[in-house]
Amino acid sequence: MKLQETVDALVASGAEGGVQVAAYLHGRPLVEAYAGVPGPDTLIHGFSTGKGCTATLVHVLAARGLIDYDAPIARYWPRFGAHGKAGITVRHALTHSAGIPHLPRSVTAAELCDWEHMCGVVAGLRPLWEPGAGSGYHGWTFGWILGETVRRVTGLTPGQALREYVAEPLGIADELYFGLPASELPRVAPLVEGGWETYLAGLPTIAPFTRLIAPNRSLWTTAGLANHPRYLRADLPSCGTMTARAAARMYAALLGEVDGVRLLPPDRLAAAAATAVDGRDRMLLVRYAKGLGYFLGMTPMGGEPTAFGHHGSGGSIAFADRRRGLSFAFIHTHLVAPANPTARKLADAVRATAEEAPTRG
Repeated sequence: MKLQETVDALVASGAEGGVQVAAYLHGRPLVEAYAGVPGPDTLIHGFSTGKGCTATLVHVLAARGLIDYDAPIARYWPRFGAHGKAGITVRHALTHSAGIPHLPRSVTAAELCDWEHMCGVVAGLRPLWEPGAGSGYHGWTFGWILGETVRRVTGLTPGQALREYVAEPLGIADELYFGLPASELPRVAPLVEGGWETYLAGLPTIAPFTRLIAPNRSLWTTAGLANHPRYLRADLPSCGTMTARAAARMYAALLGEVDGVRLLPPDRLAAAAATAVDGRDRMLLVRYAKGLGYFLGMTPMGGEPTAFGHHGSGGSIAFADRRRGLSFAFIHTHLVAPANPTARKLADAVRATAEEAPTRG
């Protein structure tokens, strides 16, 4: 069954609401399909799929000499160094090993959207473990730690920096965002609950996600939060709103040239996508391999150890497969529980298409 037919069938069956899928092979568009949304340029919030954009932005700035992976965050953001955080480096932040994945229970959804306030909250945190001694998913705090570093070294907000250093060079400035301009809100397809919120509600009260990462229900990564205009407009580089086409194009430009643009030289990409930590994640409580800001070899990636990227709450994912020269993005509106097979099914179909494609001439 062709990709478009598969996507159409998923939406027709009710298994999916709105879907976009896109892939590049060796820097060229391979496939693109959508259903249940007006078009391929419809914006969809992908939650932590946007962390891959944040990591990419940090690597682009590092390649330009603006950020040093082994420099303390406090070199760029002095206030951050308080309360035992002086030794936390950019590398620690990228590998989720900084030790500050948590937020105070009192933080509200409104405060989540207040950049200065949340940077103050993060600066006031004390590490839960010795930085570098273990990796635990920094669901929300990842964005402020690295985003404020970006702001300090560029003088731009994270969203402005993403646009200038990543999106504009690739011609996707109107398809890849942290926070949205008000004028773009009508282009966003609303998210719908498809089992994800139910899954979160069923977690034990001692689960790190609901006890530490999102310690009150207003911070849960649900459709109710993501559909609020204030949230969509907030510059939150722990998340992102995008099209599948833009996400696939960004990852393709990490692997090689896309219309003459390559985001990183090969040696820096190899370092960014190499295994930096591998073991049981202190927050997610399962084993993950991680590079510098990317997860490696996840199930939708076919378990490929040379594949890197990021997934988001509810099932969206975007990644690059270095062995195949393939990039893939699946962004959707139907927020599903973790065991949902759709992303793997579509990625498998795209991998099969890539295997059948003519060898690049």
